[in-house]
Amino acid sequence: MAISSRFAVGIHILSLLEINKTTVNTSEFIAESVNTNPVVIRRIMGMLHKAGLVTVRPGIAGAKLARAVEDITLLDVYKAVSAVEQNELFSVHGAPNPNCMVGRNIQSSIEPLFSAAQQAMEDRLKEQTLKQVVYEMAKQGNE
Repeated sequence: MAISSRFAVGIHILSLLEINKTTVNTSEFIAESVNTNPVVIRRIMGMLHKAGLVTVRPGIAGAKLARAVEDITLLDVYKAVSAVEQNELFSVHGAPNPNCMVGRNIQSSIEPLFSAAQQAMEDRLKEQTLKQVVYEMAKQGNE
């Protein structure tokens, strides 16, 4: 299973809000950029709003970043959109055969590795800011 696409869409939304911060960013406008339904955008915007990353006003078109781009990490986005459940990036099959030596020991053998890998990924996301993502896009746009 892959990390939910909500993570990439969340980064897309926030980047678009930063790049177009002087205009009104409706869910329809954002949905065109993401190439999805505005309902999907509104759902993810609700998650980003609940996490304090965007400001939205019910019944009024437009959204804005609630914090400066340098103060939003990719880990903030990852957690805001519930890309995966807490400590569930890697899942282990539920009922291996306890009568088999591998089945009996597989979970206790690989769960620490999975946990360490998830922690390493989250540590890396904590180091990356939305500002860095927007900068990369701007740099690529000028090439």
